[in-house]
Amino acid sequence: MENYYYLGLMVFTLSYPLAQSFEHRISYAKKAYALFPAILSMAFVFIVWDHWFTVQGVWGFNEKYLIGVFFLELPLEEWLFFLIVPYACVFIYEVLIYFVKKDLFKPLSVKIMYLLIGVLLTLGIYHFDKLYTGINFLFTSLVLAVHLFIFKDKHFGRFFLAYLVSFIPFFFVNGVLTGSWIEEPIVWYNDEENLGIRLGTIPIEDAVYNLGMLLMVVTIYEKIKERKTFQKGNGY
Repeated sequence: MENYYYLGLMVFTLSYPLAQSFEHRISYAKKAYALFPAILSMAFVFIVWDHWFTVQGVWGFNEKYLIGVFFLELPLEEWLFFLIVPYACVFIYEVLIYFVKKDLFKPLSVKIMYLLIGVLLTLGIYHFDKLYTGINFLFTSLVLAVHLFIFKDKHFGRFFLAYLVSFIPFFFVNGVLTGSWIEEPIVWYNDEENLGIRLGTIPIEDAVYNLGMLLMVVTIYEKIKERKTFQKGNGY
């Protein structure tokens, strides 16, 4: 049964958001026209990145916890990760938009983005000799800059709240992946390529990686929705 741990974790992650996708208040399924292109666009970039890091030995996978199906040297479960995790996290984003009427972080959103860009850019350059830290921090600062350029303060406040809330499932899912509560990690990391700072068993870089991944999805997702609204308003 251990070889189903990673797959089972992904099924568990997907189960509730998928079951609630047709709930009438959120109407998550009706947003699939924007959601799936956004997820697939992100997945293309991140799978190429994931493959390269795997080949370079930045991280790897414990076959003890895998079903044994690989594509481009990545386990099937890892491919599913890039589809399921953003699906679940954008669900959190939409749920919070519906239930939390006020955009709590909007007054601070531009300042938060500038702060994050500055910190990540500085650390990314300084630690560029560490592949995970350097590339991850620089890429995420770029995603933040693109989002800021496109939307200013329009969506980031909502996204940032969802990102903070997503730390609850993040600590569980990534905790299991990095060895919390099980004998060995499902995903191992070469600490020569990161800062060696862990949140429990989770490298701190994972939190930044998650930020870049999810913000890339939400940026594309909101842009597609905005375009459809514009076209509808102009009778296209």
